[in-house]
Amino acid sequence: MAGSPYASALGRLKPEFPVFLGRDAYATLVGAKDPNEFAKLLETTPYAADVAYARATHSGATMVEIAVNRTFVRRNRHAYEATPFAGRPVVAAYLGRWDIQNIEMILSAKALGRTITETEDHLVSSREIPAGLYAGVMTLDDFRILLGQPTLEATATALVRYGYGPTILPLLEAFERTHDIFPVLQALDREYYRSVLASARFFQGDEWAVRALVQSEVDARNALLLLKGKAADLPVDAVLPRWLDGGTLPSGDAPDLYSARDVPSLAKKLAPRFPSIAEGERSSRPPGRSRATRSRSTATGPRPN
Repeated sequence: MAGSPYASALGRLKPEFPVFLGRDAYATLVGAKDPNEFAKLLETTPYAADVAYARATHSGATMVEIAVNRTFVRRNRHAYEATPFAGRPVVAAYLGRWDIQNIEMILSAKALGRTITETEDHLVSSREIPAGLYAGVMTLDDFRILLGQPTLEATATALVRYGYGPTILPLLEAFERTHDIFPVLQALDREYYRSVLASARFFQGDEWAVRALVQSEVDARNALLLLKGKAADLPVDAVLPRWLDGGTLPSGDAPDLYSARDVPSLAKKLAPRFPSIAEGERSSRPPGRSRATRSRSTATGPRPN
């Protein structure tokens, strides 16, 4: 690391590490009874300045979201500016996810008939710049133009100038027929991960760390897809078309994983790749009762007549 431009970048970013919230802080926030109490708790953290800014014009959950977004965007900007020149393309591609998230939110709002006012407050933005400005080509004014389009179809057409036409336009006919926005959102997600992995491929030999991070995100999304599908009791042919490529979990393994009897059985199959699943399953058990005890009580307990 000595003499590496990344050592300098790490030095610039290290002072920010202590300002990230710890596990205890999240436990306290979860206990807040409403958004206003949540905001008051944030006032004792590095989010305080942005909470004060947002409080001047908003209240409740919207105020909290604006404050969190402002802090988030500023940190992204600092991280991007600290990145050595050679690494910026892949960092820019990674941060472009927030442009994608904003676009998906706008398209979903159009599909649901939501107003501009309802939607703009929730853009991932610092209120002056969107999170993706340093990662893509869209400004906050661009997002406002999209919000101002009269229909989802008009919004999709307006996205052509930003390079999203080939991803969205082929799906418009199906949307007009079904009014199902999910295939459009999934296509944007697929294109995002394809773009990031393609950028990481040319990252001066250090690409393995970035690729591993992105692949772990894809794997986590696919695992959640299987778990949610199993929880909703969906057939396998309704779940697998939503699989995202690019992770380390092969799509060929999905049918076998999904053949699990129920969610706990599927979680057990996934646990070797996702140790946190086992930890979550343990923490969700009622205190003082083992799995064996619960099984016995279920098997021997009263049954309906």
